[in-house]
Formats: sequence, C-alpha cells, structure tokens
Amino acid sequence: MELKITNSQRAEVLIEALPYIQKYNGLVVVIKYGGNAMINEERKKQVMEDIVLMHLVGVKVVLVHGGGPEITETMKKMSKETVFHNGLRVTDRESADIVQMVLAGKINKSLVNLLQINGASAIGLSGMDGHMIEAKMKDEALGYVGEITRVDVTPINHLLERGYIPVVSTVGCDMEGNVYNINADTAAAHIAGALGATRLITMTDIEGVLRDKDDHTSIIPCIDLAETEELFKSGIISGGMIPKVECCLEAIRHGVKKVTILDGRVPHALLIEAFTDEGAGTMVIKDKNNADDF
Repeated sequence: MELKITNSQRAEVLIEALPYIQKYNGLVVVIKYGGNAMINEERKKQVMEDIVLMHLVGVKVVLVHGGGPEITETMKKMSKETVFHNGLRVTDRESADIVQMVLAGKINKSLVNLLQINGASAIGLSGMDGHMIEAKMKDEALGYVGEITRVDVTPINHLLERGYIPVVSTVGCDMEGNVYNINADTAAAHIAGALGATRLITMTDIEGVLRDKDDHTSIIPCIDLAETEELFKSGIISGGMIPKVECCLEAIRHGVKKVTILDGRVPHALLIEAFTDEGAGTMVIKDKNNADDF
C-alpha cells in the first residue's frame, strides 16, 4: 500500500532541511561514488537526482568516482584475467588501458549524462586532465597501481566557479606519460583536502561502521580520531572496513572537517545525510570535544 504524504508533512520536511541548506550554501562537498554502490541503475539515478538537488540549492558538489566491478566485467568480456594482490587489482599496461577506457570513458560520461538529463550542468574530467592527479608506482608487484604524489585541483575550481558539477574519474599519470589506476577513496580524500572541502561523503555498499558486524542496526553514527584508534585495536573496524576508515582519516589529515561513510544502496541517502537531523551512515571527525568539528 502506497504511503500518502500530506502537504503539511512535505512542508515540515522542507523546514527541517532549511538550516542545512543555508549551512552548506556556497560550500564545497566532495562525494565519492563507486564500486558495488553503482551497480543498481535505479539507485544510480536516485543518487544523481540527489546530487542535482544539492547543486541547485547552492552546494558546490564535486563527484569523484571509481568503477571496479565494471572494470572487472569489461576485462572478462575482453578475455583479460583479473588478478588481485593483497586486495588490490594487479594492473599491467593493457589493464591500465582498460581502466582508462572504462573509468574516463564509459562510466564518467554516463554519470555526466545522468546529471545533465536531471537538470544540472556537468563536465567530466579524469585525473590525467591538467595533470590533476600525479602518481608513481605504488608497488612493482601491482604494476600500474598508483600512489598519489601531487594533486592540482585548478581544473575543478574553474568548473565550480562557472556553475558546473565536476565529475572526476580516478585515473592518474606521471611526467613520463604512464597511466595509473588510483584507488577512488584515496583520490577523493586528496581532492577534498586540496579543495578545502567542508565535507567528504563516501558512498559504498555498507551501512557504515557497525559495533557488531552481525547486527546491521548497530551502526555507530559518529567517531573521532581517538575513538577510531580504539575501534581498530578492538577489531570492531576490520576487514574491508579498514581501508575505508583509513581513507576517512587521510581526508581529516588533509583538512576535511567531516567525512561520512554512507550506504549508497539506500534511496536518497545523500539527502538524508546532508539535510536532516538524523543523518545516515558513520561520520568521522577530528575531535568530538571541539564544537567546530560538528
């Protein structure tokens, strides 16, 4: 049975959102989107609608994306074996070309198109454009998997100043012309820091940090740097959550005040997080004792 929402309830929702709209108007928010959170086309459409709404109420949104599952699928279609080493994709030169094709081509332009058909002006970039993301080889065993050495956000700022949503694929390069596959969470952390972003929201396929991994209602809404150390030691932050939280900490170290791990599978999770009292996911901040961090 369809839930009926009255006009009065709609008005209450808008009134609750108003202080947050005022708070973030004119400020930069970086959204990292990728992985399994991108697989469902209907959810992807809703995420793009949320981003357009944020843009139209004055938030300067920068969308940074990955696309691991689609890279794997494309490699499979091309009869190219996918090999992982310590959880990271081994990327030879041929694989780097495929990564560039899928991330900077198909995925990037499809996201730009979705944003534009929903009413926003968007332009796609890769980390290679303007040498925005410079990198070096992280580990010879991984091939062309990049470790970021420098980020230049000048192209992003030019687009923001002109009212566009920059859509950035995480492909890097070096001065010799080599192409590198860059971890999207890490790239988003560096970009958010370089932009002086107010917030980084990383959308994934998990609810956030859980107190009990078997209890999906045990989400921890907010943690600071001191608490993350204890959660690492106790094993509450473990497995695949470790690199996600480490990227949050990296963003904090680069000067971002708030970083949120958000479940991209939840309808309109972005709007719930940005414009409601309850929020969603797990927020990581520097210090709960500092009121400015909230």
